[in-house]
Amino acid sequence: MKKLLSWGVEARGILPVPREQRTDTQHNKIFFIWLSANFNILSFSAGSLGPAIFGLGLRDSCLVILFFNLLASLLPAYFSTWGPRLGLRQMCQSRYSFGFFGVIVPSIFNLASMCGFCILNAILGGQTLASVSDDNLSWDVGIVIVSIVSLVISFCGLKFLSWYERLAWIPVLVVYVVALGIGGKHLINPPPAEPADASTILTFASTIAGFVITYSPLASDFTTYFTPDVPAWKIFLYSYLGLNVPIIAIQCLGAAVVVAAPTVPSWNTGYLNGNVGGLIEAMLSPAGGFGKFLTVLMALSVTANVAPTLYSFCLSFQVFMPFLVVVPRYVFSVVATAVIIPLSIVGATRFYNTLTDFLGLIGYWASAFGAVVLTEHLVVRRGRFEAYDLRYWNTPSKLPTGLAALGACALACALIVPSMDQAWFVGPIAQKTGDIGFEMAFVSTAIFYVPLRYLELRFRPLV
Repeated sequence: MKKLLSWGVEARGILPVPREQRTDTQHNKIFFIWLSANFNILSFSAGSLGPAIFGLGLRDSCLVILFFNLLASLLPAYFSTWGPRLGLRQMCQSRYSFGFFGVIVPSIFNLASMCGFCILNAILGGQTLASVSDDNLSWDVGIVIVSIVSLVISFCGLKFLSWYERLAWIPVLVVYVVALGIGGKHLINPPPAEPADASTILTFASTIAGFVITYSPLASDFTTYFTPDVPAWKIFLYSYLGLNVPIIAIQCLGAAVVVAAPTVPSWNTGYLNGNVGGLIEAMLSPAGGFGKFLTVLMALSVTANVAPTLYSFCLSFQVFMPFLVVVPRYVFSVVATAVIIPLSIVGATRFYNTLTDFLGLIGYWASAFGAVVLTEHLVVRRGRFEAYDLRYWNTPSKLPTGLAALGACALACALIVPSMDQAWFVGPIAQKTGDIGFEMAFVSTAIFYVPLRYLELRFRPLV
């Protein structure tokens, strides 16, 4: 441990960053973290769900991608501004609304969500590496390679992670530019699509929102070392642009390529059975050996998403099991990787179904979580960071009981469940409107939380 510390490996977990240690003035780091984390093949795959799964045309898919990303990214971009003010990781800060023990529940959901994203990225990276080798390299080996590279990056800590994310988007941009240069002519005249009904559009919108709103529970994890006097609007703008620029652009490109794939025989063959990696390889194949090299870069692009996710996984795990706060942060990166690799190998054959179901589900809990934390800050604490007594961040008896937060989420389920549209269940409201579960989760949780929280304050004062 001493040797690792001497090499600059970050051991700090959820312990607050004291004000005197919040000295980082390179505030644009957060822009590059979000940019590289989303400038990859998973964003491409999420955009392709519109035409591939929901049968939407290119115009409808891109409009949904544009407006719902702009809406759903407001929450994680705003939460990113809290790190410099409080020096607390996002799930640890949530103790001031969910309580010391109550926050364990959203921590479990957060851990599951982060594992899910890592699994999806590992599958995509493994598929893409296998396609380059003409299937001489198995998906399983590709998954292991991607996971180990991501582990090394996250293991070192936020300083190395920030350096990597500042550069990781550049080769991916080269790949997309070359791919457009080679195959862009096939994207000019997309085939006409059937008019989309509101139900299908809202269900796809819920999937798109689930992609970005789940950054909310880890948003401030990457900004806790920034100087506390940095203007909030600057961090918000860096975060908002860092999320939307890559996600909107790459998701729209994914939708355009999948719409055009049936008209291009080589693309259609590569895309057989929803193999997104094979589709990318087919697009770049006219470039010969250089195209294969670019495909390898695209496969490794997922590490820029997996690495920061593994970093936040460590922090959320210490909130889930507070007694492990004494264990160095990087230990949990190893644990998470050991879980992700076998699950990725098992789930590799059902990628599209897994992606659709996963993104649809995680948006519900993340939306409810965000509503509680946001309402606590804006309504109960009047938007004042001075209202958080940081002396009690780890004192259960001083923090809220969490009953109001968990109760609001539980009551909201009565409206969320009927509003869900999933492959295994379609609620009565969703049958008429499409999936409006994440919207219902946010609004109803916030409404229920206010009276419950003020009732809770009668028995335990605000800290």
